Amino acid sequence: MSTTAGQVICCKAAVAWEAGKPLVIEEVEVAPPQAMEVRLKILFTSLCHTDVYFWEAKGQTPLFPRIFGHEAGGIVESVGEGVTDLKPGDHVLPVFTGECKECRHCKSEESNMCDLLRINTDRGVMLNDGKSRFSIRGQPIYHFVGTSTFSEYTVVHVGCVAKINPAAPLDKVCVLSCGISTGLGATLNVAKPKKGSSIAIFGLGAVGLAAAEGARIAGASRIIGVDLNSNRFDEGERSCNVVHCGCCAFLLNY
Repeated sequence: MSTTAGQVICCKAAVAWEAGKPLVIEEVEVAPPQAMEVRLKILFTSLCHTDVYFWEAKGQTPLFPRIFGHEAGGIVESVGEGVTDLKPGDHVLPVFTGECKECRHCKSEESNMCDLLRINTDRGVMLNDGKSRFSIRGQPIYHFVGTSTFSEYTVVHVGCVAKINPAAPLDKVCVLSCGISTGLGATLNVAKPKKGSSIAIFGLGAVGLAAAEGARIAGASRIIGVDLNSNRFDEGERSCNVVHCGCCAFLLNY
């Protein structure tokens, strides 16, 4: 058992106090996990444009102070009551679109939009009691999409944790929490291209390149990349055999 199980942990976190203002490294208190919750030690986290979008808080209801972050890899520090499939020391990825495994969507082969744990950008507290597990000098700090990985420790619902092989390098697989799985899944699970197809990918950022990799895995005969930023074509050609669609890219620049 973890030596810190059941105790409040003090650690560093990047806190967004206001919309669009620089994040501040603060010492935060992270409460122990309650029933069906898991406290994670975050070892690696990456930055997704979704974090930036909600940090800017343009066209949405601002919710601050908040700890952002949702692409990460770490280990289980302790578990709350009722958690049986995870234990301290397990290597895991936090997942912002969790699964309760009981609702009709979780049991469906066509959807994973869980009734309980689907992404909710407006909820900054835990489902168990409607409270945050983060605080600074007694002031609650809001969670972000149930993950808040810009903290050395975070508390998440057990349904928002994916256990992985401990041999997998956490500094690499942390991006599977969002960008890579989003693009790869869009191709393999939604578009489902047939072998030999020609596929066009609009936008060659992290998600687009992951979609292109999905096309490569599916056996596409030609992968066409379209992007406003010509610098991205080099990476697309190197990693996924993407063909530069010069005409489309040129037209999109105007």
